Amino acid sequence: MDIILASIIFVISYIFIMTDRINRAVVALAGSVLLLLTGIYTPEDAFIRYIDWNTIALLFSMMILIAITEKTGLFAYIAIRFAQLVKGKPLPLLMGAATLTAFGSALLDNVTTVLIFVPVILKITKLLKLPAFPYLLAIIFSSNIGGAATLIGDPPNIMIGQAVEHLTFLSFLVHMSPIAIMLFILLCAGLYVIFRKSLTKTEAEKEELLNLDAHSQLKKTPMLYQSVSVLTVTITGFLMHAFVHADLTIIALSGAILLLLLTEKELAAEHIFEKVEWVTLFFFMGLFMLVGGLQETGIIDEITRFIVMSTDGDYTKTALLVLWVSGLFSGVVDNIPFVAAMIPVVQELESYGMVYLDPIWWSLALGACLGGNSTLIGASANVVVAGLAEGANQKISFFRFMIYGIPIVILSLIISSIYVYFRYLLPYMGQ
Repeated sequence: MDIILASIIFVISYIFIMTDRINRAVVALAGSVLLLLTGIYTPEDAFIRYIDWNTIALLFSMMILIAITEKTGLFAYIAIRFAQLVKGKPLPLLMGAATLTAFGSALLDNVTTVLIFVPVILKITKLLKLPAFPYLLAIIFSSNIGGAATLIGDPPNIMIGQAVEHLTFLSFLVHMSPIAIMLFILLCAGLYVIFRKSLTKTEAEKEELLNLDAHSQLKKTPMLYQSVSVLTVTITGFLMHAFVHADLTIIALSGAILLLLLTEKELAAEHIFEKVEWVTLFFFMGLFMLVGGLQETGIIDEITRFIVMSTDGDYTKTALLVLWVSGLFSGVVDNIPFVAAMIPVVQELESYGMVYLDPIWWSLALGACLGGNSTLIGASANVVVAGLAEGANQKISFFRFMIYGIPIVILSLIISSIYVYFRYLLPYMGQ
């Protein structure tokens, strides 16, 4: 009975989220309350086992850092200089935004990257009177593809790296970055073909942009230098965390609290808290609890057992099925709880005689990271971008996003299947 109830609540909540008729955070929280009322799990289980407070705290901390930094005019300055660098040309701007996001997502985590870049791109598109949607789409796709390239780029990679000791930062770089680069090049080509006719500007608008004084946007007060310093130290901490074994959330929280303390006299903390994307944070909480209902009733476990049983222990079939199931399923639920459920399943494959599990780990990582591109709730970065866009009156439709996202994911999974087969499975079968 619990399985049926959890499934019905999840499906109905998902339908309302897709239709965008009711605020998605309200829908997710309403579904979570129904799970509590029906006794699927207890409040203790919901708040301790299923809500990923590390993710919530990381998001909150970065929102604080970005909100304070934005008050200094730094992002407006960067936006104008970047737009001037490409001379206000929409397509070079699109390619530039995608490239910077992909590169940033590989070095930082993709959630942090989009929190930094989205405010910038929203300012540029408003300045040039361009539609924000193609640029936000490019940022989401690039963040998930770029995040797949390294250990720290995407939360699923971090989780896999923590579970498998020998999969280091260098391992992810060697094994994941080639396919990520390949997919990113194809993404840029696709974006160019799709939007080349719709993104045009007049010479007058370009001239207006080129004549703007970017430096006038900067508020050269102590807060500017404090924000830049703390943000730089925090990002450096993210880059170094794999080597010094510091937790990303602790680094982000430390940076946020330090900056709040430093800027308290110039900018009251309550004004900063008003800028936090609370809708996004509460949506994450509700989403974690909705997926927690599927975990509590064993639905996700049954899906993972199906993977093992349907392949009869065949090594090649198992690796490819893990890739496709994780890719397709990560579009339906956030990829973080899905990977959390899959990690013990992959580890158990050793009992089926599969000693060399690395290709299956790479399949899981690729599927989870790339599959997040199919829907607005498929990856944490997607939800954050949607929240920032809605806050700027540039709401992204769930169905409109899927029209572009699903083909991208299918193509990505096909190319990844070829990559996994020829790089790992074929050599292994030839031994």
